[in-house]
Amino acid sequence: MSPLRGLTVWKEEYVVRNHRLAASISAWASVVAVGVALSFNPAIAASDNPFVELAGTWSGSGTARFDNGKTESLRCKGYYTNNGGPTNLGLSIRCANASAKVELRANLTNANGTVSGDWEERTYNQSGTVAGRATPNRMNLAISGGINGSMSVAISGGSHSVTVATSGPSFKGVNISMSR
Repeated sequence: MSPLRGLTVWKEEYVVRNHRLAASISAWASVVAVGVALSFNPAIAASDNPFVELAGTWSGSGTARFDNGKTESLRCKGYYTNNGGPTNLGLSIRCANASAKVELRANLTNANGTVSGDWEERTYNQSGTVAGRATPNRMNLAISGGINGSMSVAISGGSHSVTVATSGPSFKGVNISMSR
């Protein structure tokens, strides 16, 4: 085998591994972004719809977990609007770490504590739906589409935490904390 053939094989394996890592990062960032978008402030817990409180900018950090025991830090920034009225939430979230960048957009609706909507990840071309229930201090949701899993959002004061578990082949979950 010529030295150039060995380099070509190494390059192809490197590209395949990096594509798989980017897809895994896209999956966890998409789930995190949807979880952050659905979080709310307990100051409006008596309200029928918490989406109004989300309008504006949020940021945070967290850790993604993979099946091989590896973890990766992440940073996220979210922008939320109530276009179409207080029962609707439009969002754009960007998450990045040393390995990848993702951009999520979603349109969500809250009907008396029942949350539903759709999401799209633009960097890696994934999409899906969100469905679940909201209570004053917690949200339990199911995510489906490009990835499948569950998410729990816990609210405390002016911040919130998001815990995600997935059945993906390499990505196993994420924990993130967000504040304004």
